[in-house]
Amino acid sequence: MIESFLPKISEELGMQIQQTAASIKLLAEGGTVPFIARYRKEATGGIDEVAIAAIRDRLAQLQTLEDRRSAVTKSLEERNLLTDTLANSIQNADTLARLEDIYLPDKPKRRTKATIAREKGLKPLATKLFENQTSCDPESEAHA
Repeated sequence: MIESFLPKISEELGMQIQQTAASIKLLAEGGTVPFIARYRKEATGGIDEVAIAAIRDRLAQLQTLEDRRSAVTKSLEERNLLTDTLANSIQNADTLARLEDIYLPDKPKRRTKATIAREKGLKPLATKLFENQTSCDPESEAHA
């Protein structure tokens, strides 16, 4: 998965792919940004701490975006809401905010006690109780 991010990160930061790949490899092996910048210049092509930190941060952003994209796609597939147009929009979303905006209309709503009661058909009873209709027996209305 990281290999698919290499060209994008390199292009965005204006670096060679080899520099980006070497930096990501060293970061994955547990190297810190200052260590890589000072002692692994031959591997990274001499890029500085700022560039290495930018690579690390952008990689984290892209991984987060990809994880969220797969979670959104899975959620929509489970509820049979995924269309070709929606799938294309999700794949083309380049930021987390844009992805969430695409997902928002189809995002499952929180189930509260009120929504569960409405699903069970208790809304007419609640309406009568709120209107203070004392002529009705709440228990008999609830059974109806």
